[in-house]
Amino acid sequence: MTIRTIEVREKVMARNDELAMQVRSRLRDHGVTALNLVSSPGAGKTTLLERTLADLGDELRIAVVAGDVQTHNDASRLEALTDRLVQAVVTGGACHMDARQVSTALDAIDLERTDLVFIENVGNLVCPASWDLGEAEKIVLFSVPEGEDKPVKYPRMFREAGCAILNKTDLLPHVPFDLDRAIAYLREVNPDQHLILTSALTGDGLEVWYAYLRSKLGAAVAE
Repeated sequence: MTIRTIEVREKVMARNDELAMQVRSRLRDHGVTALNLVSSPGAGKTTLLERTLADLGDELRIAVVAGDVQTHNDASRLEALTDRLVQAVVTGGACHMDARQVSTALDAIDLERTDLVFIENVGNLVCPASWDLGEAEKIVLFSVPEGEDKPVKYPRMFREAGCAILNKTDLLPHVPFDLDRAIAYLREVNPDQHLILTSALTGDGLEVWYAYLRSKLGAAVAE
């Protein structure tokens, strides 16, 4: 039974990787950058996206594929800030999104009129690390209230992500969080990872985040 389980999983993963390659090729053909945003529940992904849409919506043509386990709540919050399509993917209890769901969502997005697609993944730092969605890059978000050891607790996710965002920095004076230790843990797992410190609530660090997004678009065009 164990062998059979492994075989089935390998086939599922192989099919997902094929679809992810198709998604990546499709996005590249249209000059669109897709970023896969992952975090634990409550780290602030949706709030960060709300601020990003509000601040960059006039500059960049942004679409969002919002994944959630059971509700459309996050998509509804984001939809209020953009007239561009927000695709809500309800996973029905699954702990991650897959490339098939992203491919289906892209069918309803006018890629010719899109610069950037955010994939807001399910709140989980384990399963999404193993699933390629066709994105240009994974971005992992963790927050001050969660503690500084997230990178060493979930090393694969932090190794897979090209950028890490430490959010809710406005809480640093109010909770026991060792910033130097958090950075050391991050560098232990991924020495080359880009790190951005933000507070999506107050706006601190968001200009650095926006500059990073612009650099990703420039890289996509050059490629």
